[in-house]
Amino acid sequence: MHPRIEDYALIGDLQTAALVGRDGSIDWLCLPRFDSGACFAALLGGKDNGHWSLGPRDPDARAQRSYRGDSLILDTVWETHSGSVRVTDFMPQRDRQPDVVRIVEGLRGSVEMRGVLRLRFDYGRVVPWVRAAEGSRVAIAGPDSVWLRTPDQSTTYGKDFSTRSDLTVAAGERTAFVLTWHPSHEPRPIQIDPFAALQDAMDDWQEWSARCRYQGPYREAVMRSLITLKALTYAPTGGIVAAPTTSLPEELGGVRNWDYRYCWLRDASLTLNCLLSAGYLDEARAWRDWLLRAVAGAPDDLQIMYGLAGERRLPEAELPWLTGYCDSAPVRIGNAAVEQRQLDVYGEVLDSFHIARTSGLPAEQHAWNIQRAVVDYLESTWRDPDEGLWEIRGPRRHFVHSKVMAWVAADRAVRAIEAFPKFGGKSDRWRAMRDEVRREVCERGYDAERGTFTQFYGSRELDAATLLIPRVGFLPADDPRVLGTIDTVRRELSHDGLVRRYSTEGISVDGLPGGEAAFLACSFWLVDALQMSGRRDEAQEMFERLLGLRNDVGLLSEEYDPVARRQLGNFPQAFSHIGLVGTAFGLQDGAAAH
Repeated sequence: MHPRIEDYALIGDLQTAALVGRDGSIDWLCLPRFDSGACFAALLGGKDNGHWSLGPRDPDARAQRSYRGDSLILDTVWETHSGSVRVTDFMPQRDRQPDVVRIVEGLRGSVEMRGVLRLRFDYGRVVPWVRAAEGSRVAIAGPDSVWLRTPDQSTTYGKDFSTRSDLTVAAGERTAFVLTWHPSHEPRPIQIDPFAALQDAMDDWQEWSARCRYQGPYREAVMRSLITLKALTYAPTGGIVAAPTTSLPEELGGVRNWDYRYCWLRDASLTLNCLLSAGYLDEARAWRDWLLRAVAGAPDDLQIMYGLAGERRLPEAELPWLTGYCDSAPVRIGNAAVEQRQLDVYGEVLDSFHIARTSGLPAEQHAWNIQRAVVDYLESTWRDPDEGLWEIRGPRRHFVHSKVMAWVAADRAVRAIEAFPKFGGKSDRWRAMRDEVRREVCERGYDAERGTFTQFYGSRELDAATLLIPRVGFLPADDPRVLGTIDTVRRELSHDGLVRRYSTEGISVDGLPGGEAAFLACSFWLVDALQMSGRRDEAQEMFERLLGLRNDVGLLSEEYDPVARRQLGNFPQAFSHIGLVGTAFGLQDGAAAH
């Protein structure tokens, strides 16, 4: 049995990340980048596919864990019959090579500990050659090399194609394990001082966290979400991955398993707004600049997602040697949705640059030239069908949200010309386009009989993305059509009070078998819509329920199953944490307005 998704905590170094279970086992880690092959893939297979466990030998040991203050440093305190220990897991922000540090500190009595390191490169497939060298153990296979430095007082030996370390830690003693990756053709990497690295890491996180502007009633949840978003940032480029994992299922045992270790344009404007609201101008600028580089080129080549540095080719493949999380197969790497056509991304791009300009980031002429080309291209293509925000793998349709975002693109372009006349552009044509899109959406995408916007033209199905209509300014929040949409979505897409993206019952629009749970970002969108429409008490009540779905260290995945009462989907999910932060600020602003 796999641990529940919410049984994991996150550590990382702003270039990759690892998942640490409640049982002290690191079951997922890709090195050296988020999108590299995993050397620990037990998350998607079994322990033979790679893991690193560290904990007491006492089978009755009990663990309690937490992050150390506002940081990404994880403390797990183990209580045993003979004493207690604290294991501190973290990854220092790297200078060159990635390190995973595990510090064991005796708190009471004496505790026998055991570590089991089972390295399997290439997503759990390749068993490396392991040898002793210079007081460490080194594992090598192809381009990958990992060095394990163990405490002097431990007994380290090989067994069952794993490296095991036994040691006893008494109260007041402190010792460390350090795992370091580097290219196998290079000399041994420089050894770090694990205890100095711990202090440096804590200082870095404290300095960063102190910059947060939010001081409202939900500060702990907001801060943890912001730290998670920071952890999902690829520091060399500023790109933010949707999640550090692949193929964690939207339905247990199902096929809805996707690779989220890439950067989606759908997240762009919400991410920027979140970072700027919280006062993280440097991170917002880095994300804006990543976006500018990624979308540079011909507008008809714009993709819905890119790699960490803006790579365009993300070919999808299946890994048959991995059985999948809870037998949810196939396990996929890469993402074929990169080839899809989604008109909403053009609106996301224009809205992102609009948010950046209005928040004080410098408006540059070369950036405007790209935006002008985008809206000029969209002027002739917005009437086309597409795959929509949710990356359906069925026929293209005229999705209402896609058309609304085309309106956003035209609207933001017009507002840019109004604010910066020197930029130049076809403002009269863009105004006409804006008016035409709104007219068509209200005529063809609105079901007057039921009083709601629908998923696509001519459909009776609903889409939670229509909850964003007031947020992007397409219609005011008190418009009867918006109010009707809020109530209808809440009634028909609700699952025990939480919101699904759309219906997957019967013949689903997405062309896939099976179903999925409630989508957490959409549930936050409902809170936003309720708050904007004046139903603040309902909004606050639902928001606090959503906060209660976080795991013990404040993390959220993509979805939540209210029946099984467990998290599903890739984890932790940037979209969910972006929604949490944005909603917290919205509730704070709404309270101030009252």
